[in-house]
Amino acid sequence: MGAYAELDSLIALQFKAGGFTLRHNQPVHSLLLGRRASHVRGRGLDFEELRSYVAGDDVRSIDWRVTARTQKPYVRVYSEERDRPTMLVVDQRINMFFGSRVSMKSVIAAEFAALAAWRVFHQGDRTGAFIFNDDATEEIRMRRSRATVLRILDRIAYQNHLLRADTPSQPKPSRLNEVLASVARICRHDALILIASDFDGADQSTRDLLLHMSRSNDVICCLTYDPLAVKLPPAEQLVVSNGELQVELQLGQEKIRKSIIDASDKRIRSILSWQHELGIPVLPISTAEGVPQQVRHLLGKIAALRRRV
Repeated sequence: MGAYAELDSLIALQFKAGGFTLRHNQPVHSLLLGRRASHVRGRGLDFEELRSYVAGDDVRSIDWRVTARTQKPYVRVYSEERDRPTMLVVDQRINMFFGSRVSMKSVIAAEFAALAAWRVFHQGDRTGAFIFNDDATEEIRMRRSRATVLRILDRIAYQNHLLRADTPSQPKPSRLNEVLASVARICRHDALILIASDFDGADQSTRDLLLHMSRSNDVICCLTYDPLAVKLPPAEQLVVSNGELQVELQLGQEKIRKSIIDASDKRIRSILSWQHELGIPVLPISTAEGVPQQVRHLLGKIAALRRRV
């Protein structure tokens, strides 16, 4: 099992940070389809594709060389090239130190953040981070450099390795809102905010903070979860511990099974509902599968190289 995120592994994810895009022009099957385009001023125009001319197109966009070669009118389509600062918010609290399959939730969050950081870097945009646990928060200012990405990954790995079952730190659900409030003060407008967490402690204040940030930024939530949250094992007993105390759950009793599943399912469904209620994309990432594959599946593969006309 992947109990910890190793720095070398996070760095190596730069070679898997492809097959998806975090920008607004998403494939039709992506969860980000329809996310609003930012109004941030751009650095210029980025060529996107050639397509057949349709009535109403600006004649100034006609590609006369291609039109002459094919004997059919084609236009060049551009999208605005934007300076898109991205802020990563990475949860490394003790509640994230859990996993029943491939990795811990804390590792899933770390790997998602690493993939996003490399993707943003490859796109030439600035990136920064808020990395937090139950006791401390590290802020890394947004810069456009490989050194910044490496520093972010190093601090994620550092906080990740502080996690252990017998940690003296007490769980602090309120830390989530404290950090989001700090992010809101820094990211006032035109930023992409990526939050990797299981959202333990999410409440009405969380919704208000997310809604506030999404009015002038793009916000994407990566919900890390474990399959046990939606399907309990068939075992008669399950021993659960917080590092100090432990309790045996009689899973053979249908009433107990149902109460556990109902509580967990209600929390997950509440977070997933932000997609429709707040207009904020929520990407559910499981501990049972590799992160790159899940991200590519959820965000959609980058369109294949367009056929040259």
